[in-house]
Amino acid sequence: MPESNNWQRDLLEIRMITEAIILAGGLGTRLRSAIPDLPKCMAPVAGRPFLYYVLNYFQQQGIRKFILALGYKHELIENYIQNDFAIQGSAIQFSIEQEPLGTGGAVKLATCTIEEKNFLLVNGDTFFDVDVNALSGFHQTHHADCCLSLKPMSSADRYGIVLLKEDGSIKSFEEKKPNSSGLINGGVYTLQTESFLKENLPDRFSFEKDYLEKFYSVRRMFGFRQDKYFIDIGLPEDYSRAQKEFAQNR
Repeated sequence: MPESNNWQRDLLEIRMITEAIILAGGLGTRLRSAIPDLPKCMAPVAGRPFLYYVLNYFQQQGIRKFILALGYKHELIENYIQNDFAIQGSAIQFSIEQEPLGTGGAVKLATCTIEEKNFLLVNGDTFFDVDVNALSGFHQTHHADCCLSLKPMSSADRYGIVLLKEDGSIKSFEEKKPNSSGLINGGVYTLQTESFLKENLPDRFSFEKDYLEKFYSVRRMFGFRQDKYFIDIGLPEDYSRAQKEFAQNR
């Protein structure tokens, strides 16, 4: 079959991603001085929990089913969703770890309730306004096991850099370096459900270290560059910046 026909066939087979796992079990250790005794995603930003902005944005991007992967003080998040949060057109479910499973273990547990072929994975303590349809199309036309949304940063000291090959596949993950710049991992991913669940992964592991960095060279992992607004509230100075920027109707 001619290459152009393959491309057209791939477009016809693309199905937009409508299910998302939100990693919302973080302790927020570095933010304890600003938000004592709250899960990080519940940190108040411009009068609302940070989670509010994450859920609303991705609902507007077409997500119709959210699975909140919860751990630390999960009751606070459940109570907020059930009593104080309203979202039209999307369902919200909970996946609760009974003991700390690491980011990877939390994803693995939540993925068992995914029904679609592909799903979105989002860190609940970052906001990256990616184009989900563009990311979904890239993921599926490349028949990827996993795609990372990458943000170009002129100052990437605290994040580390992701290097890509010419075809967009992951070349390497570089450690944090002073005065570095490049593409950082923005904490928004697409994953192929079956291939992820088939990996021989333990119940407790790091998604970043034990999945991404371990398998990128032997699985179909790609990076998708999106130069959009990004903020990670994990440090007090960025949390303070979020207060100002979200108050200005970010």
